[in-house]
Amino acid sequence: MADPEIKTDSRQMLARLRDVMAEDSAGQARLNTITTLIAEEMHSQVCSVYLFRDEETLELCATEGLNPDSVHQTRMRMGEGLVGLVARKGQRINTPDAPSERGFRYMPETGEEIYSSFLGVPIQRLGEKLGVLVVQTKDSREFADIEVDALEVVAMVLAEMAELGAFVGEGAALTALHTLPVLLRGSTGQEGAAQGHVWLHEPRVVVTNPIAEDPQRELERLQEAVEEVRVGVDKMLAGARGGGKEQIEVLEAYRMFANSKGWMRRMEEDISRGLSAEAAVEKEQSTARARMQQVKDVYLRDRLHDLDDLSNRLLRKLTGQGLDTGAEMPSDPVLIARNIGPAELLDYGRSLKAIVLEEGSVGSHAAIVARALAIPLVIHANRITNEALNGDHIMVDGDQGIVHLRPDDTVVAAFKDKIAMQAEAQERYTSIRDKPATSRDGVTIALKMNAGLMADLPSLEGSGAEGVGLFRTELQFLVRNQMPKRSELSALYARVLDAANGKQVVFRTLDIGSDKVLPYMKPNDEPNPALGWRAIRVGLDKPGVLRMQLQALLRAAAGRRLTVMFPFIAQSEEYTAARAELEKALAREKVLGHVAPEAIEVGAMLETPSLAFAPDKFFEEVGFLSIGGNDLKQFFFAADRENERVRRRYDTLNVSFLTFLEQIVQRCEVSNTPLSFCGEDAGRPVEAACLAAIGLRTLSMRPASIGPVKSMLHRLDLGELRRVIYAARDDGAQSVRPMVTDFLRTQTRTA
Repeated sequence: MADPEIKTDSRQMLARLRDVMAEDSAGQARLNTITTLIAEEMHSQVCSVYLFRDEETLELCATEGLNPDSVHQTRMRMGEGLVGLVARKGQRINTPDAPSERGFRYMPETGEEIYSSFLGVPIQRLGEKLGVLVVQTKDSREFADIEVDALEVVAMVLAEMAELGAFVGEGAALTALHTLPVLLRGSTGQEGAAQGHVWLHEPRVVVTNPIAEDPQRELERLQEAVEEVRVGVDKMLAGARGGGKEQIEVLEAYRMFANSKGWMRRMEEDISRGLSAEAAVEKEQSTARARMQQVKDVYLRDRLHDLDDLSNRLLRKLTGQGLDTGAEMPSDPVLIARNIGPAELLDYGRSLKAIVLEEGSVGSHAAIVARALAIPLVIHANRITNEALNGDHIMVDGDQGIVHLRPDDTVVAAFKDKIAMQAEAQERYTSIRDKPATSRDGVTIALKMNAGLMADLPSLEGSGAEGVGLFRTELQFLVRNQMPKRSELSALYARVLDAANGKQVVFRTLDIGSDKVLPYMKPNDEPNPALGWRAIRVGLDKPGVLRMQLQALLRAAAGRRLTVMFPFIAQSEEYTAARAELEKALAREKVLGHVAPEAIEVGAMLETPSLAFAPDKFFEEVGFLSIGGNDLKQFFFAADRENERVRRRYDTLNVSFLTFLEQIVQRCEVSNTPLSFCGEDAGRPVEAACLAAIGLRTLSMRPASIGPVKSMLHRLDLGELRRVIYAARDDGAQSVRPMVTDFLRTQTRTA
């Protein structure tokens, strides 16, 4: 039991801490003084600070009471000993008899065997684990709630002091927070490699005054800021009443938290213990983020995210730190964000060297824009927004999904070698830019590029693309807050055709739904949106939008050739209905006196296995087909391409999938239907070579992939490669990749 005579005044302890912060002393000396101060105020014989050296290793960095020779010598892994358990769980441990606790680890070099009681609390900031603060006494006692609360408040201040570099000094033994190299592993959103310096999309709020001088004034500041946030949320909610259900639900959750008495009470209690208003908000936010890491229920995690976002609003109110911090964007910016919308990303444009997101997905709007801009993108880079600071040197490997933050010289040298090799390869690709993609056995493959922005069109000439095999028209809808006008779309499409300078542009009509939801359309709560109301299904159910877009395309052509492709056709009736809408739009344009296109080619995207088995009549009537490889593969294997756990299990070079593609090729050959392949695999040299070997003669890809694919095709005999594929299939292989890789290796040596 706690000793009733022992009293700990957290406000007095924080006042003394503030004096230590004001001292002009080296980092290690300051940390030593702090441990002595806390031991005195907590009436304990021991106070120790353990900080992380890397993600898994804690180090004793300062102590009052333990053997001073063990400082910077005693280390433990995450989860090891009571200190490691506090760090791993992010929760306090308070015990009167530490040696009897499960997980206790005896460290003889510290001399702690004479101490019985143990109180350890995590030092963390916004979910980022920084270390553990521990007090111990010889007598066996459980620390009282008031003492525990006081130590947690002090731990919060230590986290802020670390953020502000309070432990950095001349000759300091402790390395500064945010100065060590960090390796982060995420997922590939867009391939490519780049280096530059960090530019934070939403700079972190830095609490510069964690300790309150006037608690009453801090309470007033908190109440004023909360009231402002509440009013703002109410206004947003009132404005969203006519909008989507999902947006209203989010704002309702915001309002619930903003009016939560428990949330407010906890922050007020922390202020009464000596924290400033912003430090109290951040302490509650850190607790919420720690909970997020423990919660598996998706709904609860989303609600905790709502609380996190609300806390950010409140912090910006209290500190006055808006998104514009006055910092100057570096000349080689690498954008860091938790997530980002397409319009915000387009505002940055091609100035970005790379993008790293803490969240995101391969099919997100940000990924679509990043691919359009050919900017390397890494997603699911956990902790990047906590680790990175504006101006940090950063290297992004989009091919491997790896981020090197503040890399050491060895990593820098290796990474520069990789970039140099890529630059050298690009020079080689430039030399073959104007040559046809003809294999050694005389087969010529048409290589076209994918696009979605006007900014993409200069690549048509520079990449050597023979045309635009896919122009994604949905990007102009995604980046706006309201439906674009027909005149605006017509002007844009006309500029695209002008920039193409006579080369074919295949315009895919609006492909929304699934992962691409328009901000001004009511979202549908579907259990599996990838299989739901999307693409041509939306167009046929909402014909007004489809007609408007078709009219814009017809007017943009202004007498030139026009190529239109309908997405996600699952059965021939959908193509027939969409084609009829185009015919109606054309007839209306003629009545209005507008110039009709010189010729119109109308095709469909084959993205569902069902369309491959459509009647012969469909294959004879459709103007052309384009295999949408990304969607077709996920439906063929029943593997969601947004799900990292399953999407990489299935190989494009799987024998079953290649056989299926070959059957489509053969049907198109019989009906004399032009066929192309569009998707990420078309831009990967090995996959592209195999697609060409089984009979595909047109591939559409991102502009940067055209050079590597053409170079590969120049070195190959496609007939020999086809025989390798057939041999692997005859041997019963699940994938042809191993045999194909061996074959290509020999071809590269002999080419």
